[in-house]
Amino acid sequence: MKTIILIPARYASSRYPGKPLAELTLPDGTRKSLIQMSWEAACRVTGADAVYVVTDDDRIQTAAKAFGADVIMTSEACENGTARCAEAVRNANLDADLYVNLQGDAPLTPHWFVEDLIKAMATDTQAGMATPVLRLDRLTYGHFTEDRKNDRVGGTTAVFDNAGHALYFSKEVVPFVDINKLPSDAHIPVFHHVGVYAYTPQALAAYGTWPEGRLEKLEGLEQLRFLEHGHKIKCVEVDGKGRVFWELNNPEDVARIESVLDTL
Repeated sequence: MKTIILIPARYASSRYPGKPLAELTLPDGTRKSLIQMSWEAACRVTGADAVYVVTDDDRIQTAAKAFGADVIMTSEACENGTARCAEAVRNANLDADLYVNLQGDAPLTPHWFVEDLIKAMATDTQAGMATPVLRLDRLTYGHFTEDRKNDRVGGTTAVFDNAGHALYFSKEVVPFVDINKLPSDAHIPVFHHVGVYAYTPQALAAYGTWPEGRLEKLEGLEQLRFLEHGHKIKCVEVDGKGRVFWELNNPEDVARIESVLDTL
């Protein structure tokens, strides 16, 4: 399948203004912006025919072009990354069999996560989109619960049926687990929703025609609009292969990400 990766990035984040241009310190002491590291992660994906940074901000456009990225500009009216990807496809008259939304706040995304999505979408004829899910280890589960105890919005969790189709996504840690009752070597039955989506052209185009859903508005999670309108999302369990995965949602996450950059 012809696959195009789109990296939506906006400057005016309510939780972390200017987040795409936030710089992280690499193990060798050099510094790179979050958007550059996300773009480099996308470029490592085997099978991607093109990669674009998608933004409405001139500062992000300038920075992206400086490190060699192709950029598609969109309007400020895009309410989320999915809407921005849909507008980018229209604005640039793109033509592909699959569009991948690799959000610009996830530089630790391994290339095989995206590759697994592409494979899943080639075999699941029911789903209009797919997204990776990663079983939490105890360290990451602790980060999730710590964020919620401190009223910080951290990562998103996913629950899905036996066929791997999503039942719900939440910024709360679901399902509830009494961690103290689990053996120390037990698998934690909680899955981190990784901020990557693969859409068919039809699903991506349809998204903008649907009104915002009630649950989507409450949770602030764009993928819930697909579920609220009866469309299936394939949750693809991926293997972290020992790599720590963490998105940059809050300023506190910078240090967490920098601490594991030497594993890339």
